[in-house]
Amino acid sequence: MIQKFAESLSTQPYIQSLIYGAICSTLILGVSALCVMSLIFLERKVSAWMQSRLGPNRVGPRGLLQMIADGIKLIRKEDIVHDQIMKFLFNLAPCIAVAAPFAAFATVPFADGVQVVDFQLGIIYVFALTGFSVVGILIAGYASVNRYSLLGALRATAQMISYEIPMIIALLGVLCFTETLSLRETVLYQQTHGWNILYAPVSFIIFFIAATAECNRAPFDLVEAESELVAGFHTEYAGIKFAMFFFGEYIAMMLACSLTVVIFMGGWLAPFGFLPFEVGSILYTVWGLGWFAAKVALLLFTMMWFRWTFPRLRIDQLMVFCWKVLIPISMVNLLIMAVISALIKG
Repeated sequence: MIQKFAESLSTQPYIQSLIYGAICSTLILGVSALCVMSLIFLERKVSAWMQSRLGPNRVGPRGLLQMIADGIKLIRKEDIVHDQIMKFLFNLAPCIAVAAPFAAFATVPFADGVQVVDFQLGIIYVFALTGFSVVGILIAGYASVNRYSLLGALRATAQMISYEIPMIIALLGVLCFTETLSLRETVLYQQTHGWNILYAPVSFIIFFIAATAECNRAPFDLVEAESELVAGFHTEYAGIKFAMFFFGEYIAMMLACSLTVVIFMGGWLAPFGFLPFEVGSILYTVWGLGWFAAKVALLLFTMMWFRWTFPRLRIDQLMVFCWKVLIPISMVNLLIMAVISALIKG
């Protein structure tokens, strides 16, 4: 629909592409902003529920306007920085932290026909952008000219690069069966062969744990570690720039859960092939969006559950768990899945 609207406004292909990209970017940004506000509120409520507290309950009915109050406070807050920072890089870092995961949503299929663009190398595109997000964190620590910030940035680099390895190895086990790098075709494969989580449960567990670490979520939040590093790489940030890092973190959470749903949990497909509407109809698209959102919400709740259940790991425990536990298990799992795939298809 958006593509047809862009074509009706201009006959020039490049202008059509610009209009289409601008509309899709605005829609994704608007929906992402609403989702982030909701997630911040829900995380406070979930943590309060798990710890027998009330959570936000003063601003607005049942505290529903607390997110708006926080946003206004951060926007109006004075941006105080010391005079030794590298100004250009210091301002660029939070932009990268938000832009990298946000741009990766372009190739995520939310439902049948609801996708900005279907890259044949969509999985590589997503991992390239998510890997680039570490650059924003590294720049933030370096440009702050603060030893605690730099140490937090170096921790982030070590953690994110390390946990990308088991995550990609776990994904390779699934690719042995799907034989495609397109996220949409990955969902269509599961439509005929069943959800990948049924055939690759170990890959799913490894992928989700590594994705949680990639999002800097507890118990893997050593890049901040308030008790040791005074908030780590964003020690010198305040106001809206400080908020942008957390905005990027929650977008990364939504992206990680969306990828997990697409790759392992059938994307927009309903469980057991339940299909009350004709494929290609508007109701089928809405049906798929509903199931996709429900699966993502379940994984987001699981991430919140992790945060308020497990204690923070030490940096040595964090790296040992990656290199001596996850990576060996993921490599053995890849070998087993490759052999099974060869036997089935050979």
